[in-house]
Amino acid sequence: MDTLRLGFIGTGGIAHLHAGQMLALPQVEIAAVSDPNEQAASRFVSAFGLESAGVFGDHRNMLREVGLDAVIVCSPHTQHFAQAMDALNAGCHVLIEKPMTCCSAEAEQLIQAATNRARLLQVSYQRHFQPEFLYIRKAIADGAIGKLTSVNATLYQDWKLSQAGTWRQNAALSGGGMLMDSGSHIIDVLLWTTGLTPLEVKSTLSTHGAPVEIDSFTSIRFEEGTVASLNVIGNVPGYREYYSFCGELGVIYLDNGRLELITYKDGAIEVRLPERTTNQDKSFVDAIRGEHEVLVSGEYASKVIQLTEAIYRSANYPVENTGE
Repeated sequence: MDTLRLGFIGTGGIAHLHAGQMLALPQVEIAAVSDPNEQAASRFVSAFGLESAGVFGDHRNMLREVGLDAVIVCSPHTQHFAQAMDALNAGCHVLIEKPMTCCSAEAEQLIQAATNRARLLQVSYQRHFQPEFLYIRKAIADGAIGKLTSVNATLYQDWKLSQAGTWRQNAALSGGGMLMDSGSHIIDVLLWTTGLTPLEVKSTLSTHGAPVEIDSFTSIRFEEGTVASLNVIGNVPGYREYYSFCGELGVIYLDNGRLELITYKDGAIEVRLPERTTNQDKSFVDAIRGEHEVLVSGEYASKVIQLTEAIYRSANYPVENTGE
């Protein structure tokens, strides 16, 4: 098996997670990194002993000068599209951080480019590899709680204060506020675990004086008849992630990692989670090596973007790079 040569575009916090997981795999080499922030790149190189890797301030120079098999895009959101397109055009497979892009039109262009160049495009929604979410998805599909009637997906995070002054609150770089950032994971969970198709969206957003939206409260009606509340709240101390999946036969609760299944027939049922066997990085490498298909495809990730757009549109909220 040949060594897989990786390049990183962006070396901030999330890139460190990817690097650690990639370097734990056999025959994977981080051959080059690019970041206009020299200090961030230097910290990244030092943290992982990458002194032999090429270091670039511009990803285009990295793509031209270093022979790479794949690229991981960890940059601010509005830069994802151009950087991923450059990597695909350079013949690289691409793993891209969420959100894939900040508008669905760009998402479709990336999907088409990957198809035309016969390269893999995967989006890094890590909850697809976490046992509790895998369990929920399978339980719903297997009918453990019957037909879904309603879902509540809520995230509380100290996002307004913790991200003040960062690129995440600069719409030109982030594409939006907390909904586009942390909220993208919650939209992902809602759509992926249930397989539902949004039909109608009504939303209210609040900035609380910040340059981007902080809170969003959304009601969704799905084609399948299910209704949902999606609440992304960033003006609160601490962190809490909560879901309830209500069906005709029972309910599944997930509250900060604590999972419960309760049915009318049997009451509380012991939950046995599957073992964790992969993560977003290993699955990407395995897909490149032909061991399975891409597990979080661009086609799927574009559905997350479409619902995000619908929420902003419902609230008449202007978002950078959406063409609206």
